[in-house]
Amino acid sequence: MSAITVPLYRAAHGRTGDKGDRSNISVIAWHAELWPLLVEQVTPEAVAAQFRHRAPSHVQRFVLPKLQAMNFVLDAVLDGGVNDALNLDTHGKSLSFLLLDLPIVVPAGLQHRLIGPTEG
Repeated sequence: MSAITVPLYRAAHGRTGDKGDRSNISVIAWHAELWPLLVEQVTPEAVAAQFRHRAPSHVQRFVLPKLQAMNFVLDAVLDGGVNDALNLDTHGKSLSFLLLDLPIVVPAGLQHRLIGPTEG
């Protein structure tokens, strides 16, 4: 078995919060063995690319190794924020689902730590 590409939600879960026009999205590894893989692949650049259609002005990553978690802060992705946005999700609560759809590459030795259906 070689490396496979899977959506991030197979390796992590997340939660979203907001403040004005800024979204905070957490990414938490399902298993500690997956943590280094997430740090390597779920970078600010990868997150900015995943949200390119929302044109964030800045993406910051805060790494929390003891929790096997990261927090991403995306500026200017909520169409002005709760009081200004005309979209249906003014708080941006669904944005964690968009991030969790990010494709990651998982080597054979870690595939047993993924959640969800197995290939084959």
